[in-house]
Amino acid sequence: MKAAILQCDNVLKKFQSRFWDYPDMIEQMFDGVDLSLSFDTYDCRQGQFPDDINKYDFYLTTGSKASVYEDLDWIQHLIEFVRQLDKHQKKFIGICFGHQIIAMVRGGKVEKSNKGWGIGIASNRVISHPAWMDDEVPKLNILVSHQDQITQLPDDTLLIAENDFCPFFIVQWGDHLLSIQGHPEWSVDFSRTLINERRAIIPADRIKAGLDSLKVEPDNGMFVRWIMQFVQHQ
Repeated sequence: MKAAILQCDNVLKKFQSRFWDYPDMIEQMFDGVDLSLSFDTYDCRQGQFPDDINKYDFYLTTGSKASVYEDLDWIQHLIEFVRQLDKHQKKFIGICFGHQIIAMVRGGKVEKSNKGWGIGIASNRVISHPAWMDDEVPKLNILVSHQDQITQLPDDTLLIAENDFCPFFIVQWGDHLLSIQGHPEWSVDFSRTLINERRAIIPADRIKAGLDSLKVEPDNGMFVRWIMQFVQHQ
């Protein structure tokens, strides 16, 4: 199978020697699941997009420090590209920023949350188990780092996982779009490093709670299995 990564940000250069860049993280998260996958990366900020949407079996996004509602040309181009993927029913996995991009395409609402920063491990209640999902588990722990979140869903969606801080955490949109507010591609070490890097902009009590939450192991492997189950489901 071939997948296209739509890159929307970079890891800070001072951390890349230790953690690599976001597309590398996405590739690495599939290593233990399906070694037959191959990836191409397109930097959306540079206007790079596949010229043939049928070239790939599925698509993914990285996260981004940008907000989906910013009036930037590359974000508008990305929204239009995802609109085309939706129109042609191409499988697409929206991670964090991509989760919110799908909401913009599908008529949902994305805002900066009045709850502040979500960081560390988010423990989610799994409330739906679609036909493609083999793992009927009650909860999913995933790393997060966001201020924006989806605040309103359109009617034609399936809410898969939720938590009190972020009610629309994993969403299925039709049979071909699946998205998550968290970062299944991140490691605990990277999350800890980024939390400490942002001490100047995140309240101290939230920093402490976020770091404390990292004692819980993220269920990255489980969510990657869900991705493969979803993209292979007919």
